[in-house]
Amino acid sequence: MRRTNIQWVALLVLLTFAVSSCATMQQTYEDNPKAVLGTIGGAGAGAGIAALAGASPGWIVASAVMGGLVGGVIGNKLDNRDKQMASEAATRAFEQNKTGQASVWNNPDNGHSGSITPTKTYQLSNGQYCREYKQTITVGGEKHQAYGTACRQADGTWQIQS
Repeated sequence: MRRTNIQWVALLVLLTFAVSSCATMQQTYEDNPKAVLGTIGGAGAGAGIAALAGASPGWIVASAVMGGLVGGVIGNKLDNRDKQMASEAATRAFEQNKTGQASVWNNPDNGHSGSITPTKTYQLSNGQYCREYKQTITVGGEKHQAYGTACRQADGTWQIQS
């Protein structure tokens, strides 16, 4: 019974934080959308990895917070050219690479770099192809890793699922 109460309190704190930060997030997004997108992506990745690992709800919330912090820092530091190069590398990886083969990018103007490596390919029951992947981004000499899944859409493009 006590564990259920802790789960509800954690959820309530998380929702309170999210609602109270809406105005700040809107202003931040207008000023620097890459920081917001990095935060959201990092939080999702952190929570997803913890959930897949079978973590308790408390650890899932903590992983989401830590992932959001790391993602926000990375997103804040990547410029438009970095994001374009990373996106092109991802498209190459999903379209052309064998499982385990990385597509890399490197921005010589700022030293930021990264790679994306498909780790598993599978087909859903509806015929849609998906690829799990590992992404590494190096900013300021610090490596950051994330994991996710991308699925091919009807128009042939790849969409990040998680």
